[in-house]
Amino acid sequence: MAAELVRGQNHPLSQVHLEIRVAAGKPVVAAAALGDEHGRIHGVEWVAHPGTPTLPGLEVSKQAAADHRLAVDLGAMPETVHRVSVLLALPLGADGPARFGAVAAPFVAVTGLDGTEVASYTITGLDAESAVVALELYRRQGAWKVRAVGQGYAGGLAELLTDQGLPEALHLAGSINEAVAQGLARSVAAPPPRTTDGDRTRQTATPVPGPDTSGTTTPPGASGAVAPQPGSPYGAQGTPGAVAPQSGYDSGAATANPSAQAAGGGSIDYSHPRRQSGAPPAPAPTAPPAAPGQPARPVAGDATGWSMEERLYNQVWGMFEDLARTMAAYRSAVDFADARMEKELDQALSDPRSRIGGQGDTARETAQAKHAHLVDQARAALDRDLAQLAAESEVVEPALPLAFAGWDNPVWHGYRVPMEIPMALRLGDLHLPESPDLRIPMLVRLPLERGLWIDSGGGESLDGSFVDSHELRRLALDTAVAHAARLLAVYPTGEFAVHVIDPAGSAAQALVPLVHTGVLAAPPAVGAAGVADVLTRLTQRVDLVQMAVRGGAADSLPPGLDTAEQLLIVNDFPHGFDDRAVTQLRYLADEGPSVGVHLMMVADREDAAGYGPLLDPLWRSLMRLTPLPDDHLADPWVGHAWTYEPSRVPPGSQVLRQVLTEVATARTKHR
Repeated sequence: MAAELVRGQNHPLSQVHLEIRVAAGKPVVAAAALGDEHGRIHGVEWVAHPGTPTLPGLEVSKQAAADHRLAVDLGAMPETVHRVSVLLALPLGADGPARFGAVAAPFVAVTGLDGTEVASYTITGLDAESAVVALELYRRQGAWKVRAVGQGYAGGLAELLTDQGLPEALHLAGSINEAVAQGLARSVAAPPPRTTDGDRTRQTATPVPGPDTSGTTTPPGASGAVAPQPGSPYGAQGTPGAVAPQSGYDSGAATANPSAQAAGGGSIDYSHPRRQSGAPPAPAPTAPPAAPGQPARPVAGDATGWSMEERLYNQVWGMFEDLARTMAAYRSAVDFADARMEKELDQALSDPRSRIGGQGDTARETAQAKHAHLVDQARAALDRDLAQLAAESEVVEPALPLAFAGWDNPVWHGYRVPMEIPMALRLGDLHLPESPDLRIPMLVRLPLERGLWIDSGGGESLDGSFVDSHELRRLALDTAVAHAARLLAVYPTGEFAVHVIDPAGSAAQALVPLVHTGVLAAPPAVGAAGVADVLTRLTQRVDLVQMAVRGGAADSLPPGLDTAEQLLIVNDFPHGFDDRAVTQLRYLADEGPSVGVHLMMVADREDAAGYGPLLDPLWRSLMRLTPLPDDHLADPWVGHAWTYEPSRVPPGSQVLRQVLTEVATARTKHR
């Protein structure tokens, strides 16, 4: 199971022959420093860099590049080496940005020689820094581990190497920069823009002119400020929601301000770092030739990536980005046309003489004609891009793997329990009001980095119709069951367990698919005693795993401890919860995801209003989803309010029960 690390987290390494893959979006310098048991670098000969790219057991790139592959042989490391630090820096004297805050968050992955990912880390939170210690491989009690570091330095390589204890830091930094400058002609640019017609590009997001609307923040789905965590393309949850392809997808970083960031270092690439991982080992599918004068025909899987799953994931992200940009351009053009017409009318009518002899009417008609022309131009460009995206969606949707597919996709009818954990999971669809028929799958990275909150409060839908509270609670429970079933279905046998707290037993009917197929870890807990028992067991599990991870003693966990990912579904909160249970719930929401315990709340926030602001951090920490279409997800790029629709099982379909039966059968055989 690949680990997505956060800053300071470590992960054991079971292989000695490794690759460290770097994707930065812009050319960066990659180096590696060898350290002793105290982390000290003994001299310049302990640093591999473009001028000296090879050391025993280590080889780095000879030039600045947008993507790197560093070769590491831990078995060939000298006995005196106990630490290998991977260093990244922006090249000096180049035309590129001078600080990491002006580029996409660098992505670093440790893989086997076959490309199998062992651990990855997206370096978020950088701003004025121009050099960073990305991660380190270190030896502990004879075994090697990897730790996510993410320590940045505004003073560049010289400051970084000085902090590493190297006396010749300034001289070595100069040598590295000189070697990079000499090889600048050979430097590898960012992956070329992927275009589907002459106007749209997938790799670089161009800030839209007009008022800055990037201040919207959220949870995504919801990665308060947008947190570009590894994987989560969607933002972080504040009062509304946010979409963050969690970027990745977080979900804890700051909302992007295109205007401010562009001023610091050129154009900004908002795309997820995973979309810039270089060319895949096997050629991506190619589209059949298009007719002369026509745009290229779309094909599923034509984005970059190391596997078809990653290519499709990146292609979905590209579609999201394309729709966000083209809609922002359309809205900006319409706003400009409105402002221009208003200005021309004010100028024409401010002179009393223009009101005589019909001059005012002529000016008004002229301004309105110009306005209509500009809007028609913008709409034509929008319709062209929407048609291309719709054609791409028609090709991509049927090709999506299980974890990305909707419940109506035929792929579910051939379901078999997978052998590997997928990189992401579909939680629903996203669309904008100008293009309600064009749906973009809402994908979040796995394992879940934030809990889910299925909001059963509020009864008014987007079309103005009202849904009574009982029906809304039923829909919320059905949505929760569908999400839980999907999680169970995409994990390998024994890798995921689901617990349910239903204090009043009100969810019995909705939970039938989970209960009757036997996929729950235990029967739903009812009453205050059941609530206390489940919460106590899960909080104890979090404590044990945290202590083992922090102490570097993962092998010392109790033999009977279930190491599978755990999902706790809580219905009817706060019914059946006392103050101690509320505290435990908050603890699970905050600390659980990092050690494999995840929370799914089916609740109306107003029902817990009696606790006052005590529970506000709980709601903010969860990704809010709704059982009805709702436009609560806010785009941190250009301020779009995306409409979210949950992924529903088609009425009358038995696909969910069939899938859960397969999961239960596989568990029986596994035992």
